[in-house]
Amino acid sequence: MGGKQKIVVVGAGPVGSLAALYAASRGDEVQIYELRGDLRDPSTIPLNFTRSINLALSERGINAMRHAGHQQLIDHVLGATIPMRGRMIHGRRANGNLYEESQDYDAHGRCILAIDRGGLNKRLLDILHNMPNVKFFFNHKLTGADFRNNKAWFEVRDSGSVSPEQRPREIEVDFDFMIGADGAHSAVRYHMMKYTRMDYQQMYIDTLWCEFQIPPKSTDADDASLHSNFSISPNHLHIWPAKEFMFIAIPSEDGSFTCTLFAPAALFEHLESDPTGSLIPPFFDQHFPGVTGLIPPSELIAQFRRNPHLPLISIKCAPHHCGASAVILGDAAHAMVPFYGQGMNAGLEDVRILFDVLDKHAALDRLSSGAEGAQSRTRARALALAEYTAVRTSDAHAINDLALQNYVEMRASVLSPLYRLRKWLEESLSRYVPSLGWQTQYARVSFGNERYSDVVARSEHQGRMLVRGVVGAVGVPFLAGGVVLLLRYRRALGVGMSAAFGSVDSMVELMAMKV
Repeated sequence: MGGKQKIVVVGAGPVGSLAALYAASRGDEVQIYELRGDLRDPSTIPLNFTRSINLALSERGINAMRHAGHQQLIDHVLGATIPMRGRMIHGRRANGNLYEESQDYDAHGRCILAIDRGGLNKRLLDILHNMPNVKFFFNHKLTGADFRNNKAWFEVRDSGSVSPEQRPREIEVDFDFMIGADGAHSAVRYHMMKYTRMDYQQMYIDTLWCEFQIPPKSTDADDASLHSNFSISPNHLHIWPAKEFMFIAIPSEDGSFTCTLFAPAALFEHLESDPTGSLIPPFFDQHFPGVTGLIPPSELIAQFRRNPHLPLISIKCAPHHCGASAVILGDAAHAMVPFYGQGMNAGLEDVRILFDVLDKHAALDRLSSGAEGAQSRTRARALALAEYTAVRTSDAHAINDLALQNYVEMRASVLSPLYRLRKWLEESLSRYVPSLGWQTQYARVSFGNERYSDVVARSEHQGRMLVRGVVGAVGVPFLAGGVVLLLRYRRALGVGMSAAFGSVDSMVELMAMKV
């Protein structure tokens, strides 16, 4: 791909780290700048002020890491995850008994994987740390960028904290290409807006979230069974649906579960109204039956009061690039609500698609011009970034919308007979008539790599076909019965009219005789 260039990656989370790994593997000089301290340090506070969170890793994310060309990364990922084959729906029957109902994600047994975000991030950073062409710059805050002259400015906090009287020192950094993977409140995106006409949409949904923990189950030392530390099934994503809100639980390797309450802001305000927290256990008992048996009421109250109540944001923007100078990936380009489990997966997929497009245009440029210099790479990159934006924007918007829609499915639709009927029909067609290529929307999103926008189009087409099929299956017998009744009615009507006309003829004849 020509001579080395300097790639600056802003953000050292999973998406930024994978982007740095792709760039470094191509021989470029890579510098990673991160607002926080070293993310491998347990004392580093995450940007959302929680220790969370377990993530749902699916095929798109795995495929992106697979293409990074580092087998130890894939080995770690597959060895440090818990397969979740479906949802476990929790509730209470009319007679008061608790129940659990499993809903598999896939007709063919495929699973999504629960993985610790911090562990994945640490593995990526460790791999990068051992690469000679990669340098880390922690505690560096992007404060300015000039995308015409490819310069950036960072505030440096050497000790991790600066007294009010002491201003952080500022450094200037030159770069050939900047990759912004610095989250929903991206500084790279903010500065890009000064240099490109960016359409931008930000929306907070009327839902807050609060994290809880189900502790590992106490077990005997002699109990060596695989699932001995788990209070509930480790191979499911657990959901307590309550129509307008929900509670979920995702397993961790130590036997605990990371849980999240998603609910409207007004409900949080109601639960917060009693400073003693006395409203919380009865609320859970009413709407999330069985949870107080997994998390003691006193601990529920403590966790609700201790952990922050955070908003959920959805962001769409276009373009995702600025000339040949910069591109934004992951949450910086398309922050989404977490209800499809695709936030990180989509961000990792961004990396794979971006570098596929960059490699393609670099190869085409060499073939057409024979040049391999910096100017040639810049020209090829400008074309590649324009294509990346054209391809990826519609897909980013599609998965953002799907994530919002899936909140309704998780908290309400999973209880609907119509939802279950469609799921059963689609899975049956997928299992027994595979030649049709029929799959559920969830399977297409989580177990494949086709474009999100194509998934939406195919799912809508399948929905229309199912409606026609159901209408046909139900309507044809009714239509046939209606035709039979109509024929009988017309036949009976015909006999009646004949008799009527015969009576009229007799009367005419009688009148003629009298005359």
